[in-house]
Amino acid sequence: MSRRLLIFIFPAILLLVSCQRETQVERANRDGILLVGNSAEPKALDHQLVTGVVESKVITSLFEGLVADHPSQDDAEPPGAAASWEHNEDMTEWIFRLQPEGKWSDGTAVTAGDFVFAFHRLLHPDFAGPYAEMLYFLKNSEAYNKNQRGRILVNAGAVPGVAWDDVKGIQFAADDEIDLGDSASWEDAITDDQRRRHVRSKGLDALSAASLSWISEDPAVRFEWPAATSMEQAEDLLRIMAEKAGEDLFQIAGVGVTAEDDFTLRVNLREPVPYLPSLTRHYTWFPVPKHVVLQHGKMTDRFTKWSNLEHLVGNGPFKIKHWRFHDFIEVERNPHYWNAAGVGLNGIRFFPIENPYTETRAFFSGQLHTTYQLPSDLIRTVKENEPEYLRQEPYVGTTFVRLNTTRPGLSDPRVRQALALTLDRAQICEHIMEGFMPATSLTPKMGSYEPEPKLQFDPERARALLAEAGFPDGDGFPVFSLLIARPSARAAAEAFQAMWLEHLNIRINIQNRDWGSYINAQQTLNFDMASAGWIGDYLDPTTFLNMWTAGNGNNNTGWSDPRYEALLREAALKAEPAERFALFREAESLLMEALPIIPISHYTRNYLLRPEVKGWHPLLLDNHPWDAIRLER
Repeated sequence: MSRRLLIFIFPAILLLVSCQRETQVERANRDGILLVGNSAEPKALDHQLVTGVVESKVITSLFEGLVADHPSQDDAEPPGAAASWEHNEDMTEWIFRLQPEGKWSDGTAVTAGDFVFAFHRLLHPDFAGPYAEMLYFLKNSEAYNKNQRGRILVNAGAVPGVAWDDVKGIQFAADDEIDLGDSASWEDAITDDQRRRHVRSKGLDALSAASLSWISEDPAVRFEWPAATSMEQAEDLLRIMAEKAGEDLFQIAGVGVTAEDDFTLRVNLREPVPYLPSLTRHYTWFPVPKHVVLQHGKMTDRFTKWSNLEHLVGNGPFKIKHWRFHDFIEVERNPHYWNAAGVGLNGIRFFPIENPYTETRAFFSGQLHTTYQLPSDLIRTVKENEPEYLRQEPYVGTTFVRLNTTRPGLSDPRVRQALALTLDRAQICEHIMEGFMPATSLTPKMGSYEPEPKLQFDPERARALLAEAGFPDGDGFPVFSLLIARPSARAAAEAFQAMWLEHLNIRINIQNRDWGSYINAQQTLNFDMASAGWIGDYLDPTTFLNMWTAGNGNNNTGWSDPRYEALLREAALKAEPAERFALFREAESLLMEALPIIPISHYTRNYLLRPEVKGWHPLLLDNHPWDAIRLER
């Protein structure tokens, strides 16, 4: 929509409003119902199966973590599901004492066991939670989530006389280089040679009891062992792993979360985490109602009926009332919430309006209190004509192009660097993404952390790199598709398309998909390129850096680097901020050389808000606590 068209629309809308007896907003003001534009239909309301901001807005009205969000201070830590907490000297052990009046929306008490169950569920290898890495701060949680059964059993002392140093060279994980030939499974493997290839392709951790027992019959021949491993050690290891095959190793692994009693939760961490209270405000740390989940399936079952409208219970300030698909989700007061007397709204209605221009029209016609976003090309017009509604606030986030590095062509870092060097971020931010700031690295400035500027505009260097990669002047370069999910992303996508054609002589198609298909394509690596973004989950560089690691559910690029991960692990053990940040800068520099993603800009939150909404303040993470909001009639 052009500025000129919007200028004509404003008087028409005002005329329409003047002819109506009462707008939806006016009626909602009277009823105490907040009307919120929420961009898209949530993929699910089971918060352990989602990763998006769209879902989080609804989820945070229905559920609450140990620590709550403050309405105006990013670094404040008000009580939430926990009334208080304490930690040891090095901040590796924390005790959270739950609200004695904390209840689920069906009146059942919220217990420490619900939190243990939630963390266990998200981390369980069979559940395959896409955001499980957010809990890797818990001691031993990563090994459990990655199903590193050999390591767990040995470190737990379950294999008598065997230490991890004795067996750490053993192939526990899958060997992707092994060709199974004609045998795709153990049942298909007829000859001993086929079975040997099968067990090597799977690795010991993933083998069944039958496979492990078969190796035990002749371990020296049927499996390759490091020279330092004795056959006695190998036999003991195989015997115990066969005995424990199929068993859930959560307790044996010693994952760092325990319920001391119904209202005392103990958390043990793999490293000092001074910002743990802030972490627990993220929905991956929220509890789930064990008593409801297990009514509708096993703990590890995905997309069961427990999170459907008629069964969903939460521990937040609101409970679900209506879910009309592609229309709205409505929540109402939860009378069992521990601080129900402090909740200022009677309800919230979330509208999945994907088109931001449609959302803007809905706002100015009195249908919304606030929008998810304001299109960049409308900012100037709104600022001139309706400035009292415009909100422009700092937002800890980065837009980028995600690349599938398993695709031929995109697998070459020289190609990825050429793509990055031909994007003029200053022009994109000035003319298309108004209000956003050009990115020179992935992580935005965050407190005293500021990454080294690595990204620049250099078409000549880009053309040389593309030629080195075997595509001089774009000759023979594959035609890739750039995936987008929102109409507002098209203008930027077309700018990328034009710049790559102009400077590299390569052609890129633009493919628009609905939100669910867009997310699924990236999680399954069924895409070439995708226009994407990341909003920080907490105020520390790790919220941007940790996800580009092997197996991370939010990586979705096919890229990983042991050197990068080693730097992050080293930084995690440093308590001194300057030492941590130096290692983060080194890791981020390595990431910006490999470029599995191409950062474009740092977010500014541009949206519309009506003045009768009170208790709504600028927040870097945009996590407005719904219970603190009031409406003036």
